Amino acid sequence: MIEFKTLKLSDIETVVSKMEEFYAIDNYPISVDVSKALFQEFISNENLGKAWLIVSDNEIVGYIILTFVFSFEYQGRIAFLDELYVTEKVRGKGIGNKAVTFIKTESHKLSLKLIYLEVEPHNKKAQKLYLANGFESHKRQLMQYKIK
Repeated sequence: MIEFKTLKLSDIETVVSKMEEFYAIDNYPISVDVSKALFQEFISNENLGKAWLIVSDNEIVGYIILTFVFSFEYQGRIAFLDELYVTEKVRGKGIGNKAVTFIKTESHKLSLKLIYLEVEPHNKKAQKLYLANGFESHKRQLMQYKIK
């Protein structure tokens, strides 16, 4: 049985350890201390978004982070699916699909207008999962400016 448990302050150690696993896949840098501090802020301010642990048979097998943005173009609150991680040992068992279905259900409860996400070009399985769940490739190019 799959459950989605709202992330609490007491879950920070656990979720950061899962985040380390996730970031290691593509060699993303991570600071454990910074991530813990960010979760403290994130969980304490419900206007920033929501996060859940993914639990299968009483074992934590992943997490979801959904962050909020206000958009005039989309006429209200939208979200960025910042992270969706499922541990390697349970991949291919439909948990990712259940997580996306859960996110879509929650988006209605949260009155969201749109969900954005990023997928690495090499991650074909994730792309297939999102496309099968109604996500579309965006015609705009994502750009960034890092504040120094």
